[in-house]
Amino acid sequence: MATSITVDEIERKIAELGPWFHNLSLLGVQTAPDHFLGDYPNLKWKNFERALPRDLTGMTVLDIGCNGGFYSIEMKRRGAYRVVGIDHDEDYLAQARFAAGVLGLDITFKRMSVYDVAQLGERFDLVLFLGVFYHLRHPLLALDLIRQHVTRDWLVFQSMLRGSRSRPSLQEDYPFSEQAIFDLPGYPKMHFVENCYSHDPTNWWIPNRACAEAVLRSAGFRIESTPEAEVFVCRCDPNAFLYPLPGNFTS
Repeated sequence: MATSITVDEIERKIAELGPWFHNLSLLGVQTAPDHFLGDYPNLKWKNFERALPRDLTGMTVLDIGCNGGFYSIEMKRRGAYRVVGIDHDEDYLAQARFAAGVLGLDITFKRMSVYDVAQLGERFDLVLFLGVFYHLRHPLLALDLIRQHVTRDWLVFQSMLRGSRSRPSLQEDYPFSEQAIFDLPGYPKMHFVENCYSHDPTNWWIPNRACAEAVLRSAGFRIESTPEAEVFVCRCDPNAFLYPLPGNFTS
């Protein structure tokens, strides 16, 4: 996009492409200045940005559920060689393409579901999976696909968490007669939302902290750090057992 675009033109295009969920600063013009969460997602990003390398030169990045492109843009600003952002919502992708164009950043945006990531046909050094997990009907399938098809090394995972944040010490197995263990506040649980949560009918499964960690390990990731209350920085565990995928998702 031409760098000579004016502030008036940016403001008109932002209004045309709205409403925005990502508040971006495009040459000083904010895309969602009245966001109900404040300067989102920048406020959240500030809590965990130090957990990622400042210099991503030579690295490839996949941003799953890229929305308006905030995190894709931040990865490109850190020098990533190639950044691909995917989302199922064409309105969000239009916003992301416009924002990257205004900022003069070469980022590829594709309309794609997380369940279709095998179609990308490549693995990425760093995969971002932020704010998507709890919107999925089939969240474990998504994690398995991400691990087995597109992650070469690093995964940054973020999910809304509810319930206990404790992590009880659990045995690897229990007899069938054991029942009390499931009543522990910190036992890994995912809360199912049948209708809506926060006026959003796409909020389906909301894990507690122990569950988020357990599903990451189960999918074949090793948690390296938790720099923010809902963010887990992981690496592929080469020794993990990878569960076979259904036939439609193997390639």
